[in-house]
Amino acid sequence: MNTISAYVFRQALGPLLAILGALAAIAILTQGLNQLEIIITNRNAGLAFAWVTVLALPQLISLILPIAVFIAVVVALNRMHRESEVAVLYGAGVSRQHLSRPLIQLATLAALAHLAINVTIQPAAFAERREVLYSLRTDVAASLVTEGAFTFPDDDLTLYARERAGNGELRDLLINDARASPAITYTARAGAIVTINGAPAIVMRDGQVQRQAEDGAVDVLDFDRYVLQMGEVFEGPELFFLKASDRTLHQLFFPDLTAHYDQRNVGRFLAEAHARLSAPLLNIAMAMIGICGVLLGEFSRQGYGRRIVVASVWALLLRLLSLAAGAAAVEDPSLNAVQYAVPIGAILIAGAMLGGKRARKRRHSIGPSVLTEARA
Repeated sequence: MNTISAYVFRQALGPLLAILGALAAIAILTQGLNQLEIIITNRNAGLAFAWVTVLALPQLISLILPIAVFIAVVVALNRMHRESEVAVLYGAGVSRQHLSRPLIQLATLAALAHLAINVTIQPAAFAERREVLYSLRTDVAASLVTEGAFTFPDDDLTLYARERAGNGELRDLLINDARASPAITYTARAGAIVTINGAPAIVMRDGQVQRQAEDGAVDVLDFDRYVLQMGEVFEGPELFFLKASDRTLHQLFFPDLTAHYDQRNVGRFLAEAHARLSAPLLNIAMAMIGICGVLLGEFSRQGYGRRIVVASVWALLLRLLSLAAGAAAVEDPSLNAVQYAVPIGAILIAGAMLGGKRARKRRHSIGPSVLTEARA
């Protein structure tokens, strides 16, 4: 890569990294809001927040990378146009194809990174993320007791704990169990929620059991340690399935047809697999649309806002077509070929526009006048 190519490459690389960084920051906020309830109730809130957010970033980057490449290319070329750098390069004999080459190289690198994310990083991160969220939602110790408030896991059961320590210990417990007749009240200085034979139970220490007798008196029994079985108060968690976004490429192409869930979603799995392989081509297509939008056309001191808007519309249309093709392929697997045809067609059309004879003739005819006009 020569000096000019390296310069153009850097001009687009900076905006690309800035856009990805800004969107990653937005992702941190949105993911935190989406999982706010789980994060607040979980005793490892900080760690859960950071880990769930990191695991969600690969999918976000996969979704916005083609658009980020388009914006970065447009920003870089528009700035170079405004500062007459493009005019100077044309006057020095640099062709449009030579000017476009480093931008296409950047888009190719983005496509390779996109492919790596889709094939390896995203499915591993999403499978781990779903398991983390699943374990958090089914963590009895996190969901059973809200610190300093009365909770009602069942109509006949009331729980209260003044404080929940970092190690999961509950302090100053009050439990009213109306499932028995008459109702029983438990108080304890400390306790902990455990799982015994797959069912939740509360192990209390240093407390009392109070029960009203038939004659109206209250029987009080002190204990050092007492285990209260919770029985079937809590419904079992829903079955855990790896969705299409959580699976590896091999699992998508070769699902387990002995599983009912896989049998019903074969079309969805195939559409997801082909979407992962075809989506990286959008980076190159988006870059070439941005190049055509800024470089094709006459020099203008008024800027290139109109051409950029037109290019943006085409880029948005391309992204929507790719999403529509993926959605249609879920119902009709034969349409998976369209997922490749959409970005490849855009690349071929943009390449023909950039390398056509008409474009080359126009560049040679207007090059010196552009340079003269830019210096005027």
